[in-house]
Amino acid sequence: MELIAIDMDGTLLNSQNTISQENIKAIKKAQEMGTEVVIATGRAEFDVRQILANTDLNTWVIGANGATIHQPNGTLFHSVPIEEKDAAEILEWLDEKQFYYEVFSDSSILTPQNGRALLQMELDRIQSANPNEEIEKLTAALEKQFSQTGFYHVDSYQEILEAGAPIYNVLAFSFEQEKLDLGWESFQSYPNLTLVSSAHHNFELEHKNASKGIALQKLSTHLGLSMDRTGAIGDSPNDLSMISMASHSAAMENGRPVVKEASDFVTKSNDDDGVAHTIYHWLK
Repeated sequence: MELIAIDMDGTLLNSQNTISQENIKAIKKAQEMGTEVVIATGRAEFDVRQILANTDLNTWVIGANGATIHQPNGTLFHSVPIEEKDAAEILEWLDEKQFYYEVFSDSSILTPQNGRALLQMELDRIQSANPNEEIEKLTAALEKQFSQTGFYHVDSYQEILEAGAPIYNVLAFSFEQEKLDLGWESFQSYPNLTLVSSAHHNFELEHKNASKGIALQKLSTHLGLSMDRTGAIGDSPNDLSMISMASHSAAMENGRPVVKEASDFVTKSNDDDGVAHTIYHWLK
C-alpha cells in the first residue's frame, strides 16, 4: 500500500476522543515501511494538529471534508473555498432558521454568540416532549462538538462575511430532525455546493470541487503515488467519496450502514483499534 487515508471522528478517535497507542503504533509502522499516511477529516487542520500534538504523529492533513490539504509541516498545499455568494446565502438561511453553525476558515472556527443557547433550547424542548429521551447521549454529542480547537464567537453572520476570510466548510448542527431534513432539502440542489454529513446531528457544506475523494486523488498525483495502491478507512457518509475513489477501503464496525455497504470489508470498531487492524491487514 502506497497511501492510506484515515478519517478521524468515529474512526481514528475512540469514544473518549483520543487516539489509542495501538493505532499510533500501526500508523508509525506504515510510515516506516514507506507508506504515506494522510488524515482525511471534516475537522479543521489546526484542530487536527492539536489532537496529534501528543502523539508524535506527523502526516498530511485533508481538512474541512477536502476543502483544504496541508503538508506535514502545516503549510497549506491546496484549498477550495466556498464562493462568496453561496456563503452569504448559506449563512443567511441558517441564521433565519435559528441553526447552530460553525464556519471553518484559515485559523479559526467562527460561530454565533447565541449558538450554544439555541442548542440548549432544542435539548429542553426534546426533554419536555420526550422525558424518556436519552438526553445523556445528546449531551455527549454536544460536548464532542464543542471539544474542537479554535472557536471564535461572532455577533452575527454579517461579521463573518465582512471579514472576507476564505470559508472552507459550513457545518450546521441540530437535534431536531425536521430542521436537518429542511437543510438537506434546501441545499442538495445547489449547483456549486457539496452536501455531506459526518454525524447524526449535522450536515456540512463545501464547494462542489471539495471532497475527501477529490483531495485524496489530488494528493496522490502530487506525491506520484498510485490510486491502485491507495486505501481509505471511514465511518460516515462524508467518507464515501474517498472510499469510492480508493482501490481499497474499510468501514468501521461502528460505521453507518451506507459506508459498510460501499467498503471492501468491515474492520473492528473505533474502540477496538479498527484502524490498526486495517493497516496491518493491508501491510501484509
